Amino acid sequence: MLELDGLTSCTRCELANSRTRVVAGSGPSDPALVVIGEAPGRHEDEGGEPFVGRSGQLLFRLLSEIGLTRERCFVTNVVKCRPPANRTPRPREVAACAPWFDAQLASVGPAPLLVLGATAARAVFGQRLGIGVIHGRVLVAGARRGLATYHPAAALRAGERVVALMREDLATLRTLVDA
Repeated sequence: MLELDGLTSCTRCELANSRTRVVAGSGPSDPALVVIGEAPGRHEDEGGEPFVGRSGQLLFRLLSEIGLTRERCFVTNVVKCRPPANRTPRPREVAACAPWFDAQLASVGPAPLLVLGATAARAVFGQRLGIGVIHGRVLVAGARRGLATYHPAAALRAGERVVALMREDLATLRTLVDA
C-alpha cells in the first residue's frame, strides 16, 4: 500500500505545479460517513482542508438535517490538488491521485460513501452515466455501499431545485448510515 506520508510532496501530475498545497482530507479514522468530492477549490487550496468554502457550508448544513456533523465524517476528494481555475479534473489527474485516494479509503473504517458529482462518481463507482441519472441510487464500491448526489457547487449555481434533490438523496443515505 502507498504510504500517505509522501502525499504532501507528490508530483505525479501537472497539478503539483500550480497548487498552493495538497488537500489530503480530514476527519476521524472510524467515521459514520466518508464524503468524497472531485477536487479542492480555491478556499481548500489556501486552507488545506476539503469543503470549507460555500459548497462545504451548504453540504454540512444539509447533512446536519439528517443528523450528521462534519466531526463524524471523513472528508476528501479524488484529486488532492486544485485544478487551475477550478476546472474539472482530467482523467490522467484522477488516475495519478488514485493510489493516494485508495490508500485513504483503506485507512478509514467501513463507513458508507457520499460521492459528490459526476467526476467523483466515475472515480469511485465506475459510473459513466450522468449524475442526473444515478443520483440517489445505492451503489457499491468494493466492500462499501454509498450513493452519488449532485456536487453542492452545482446546487449553489442551479438553485433550490438541485438542493431539493440533494435532500432526497441524503434521506436515502441516512438509511445506509443507520444500517
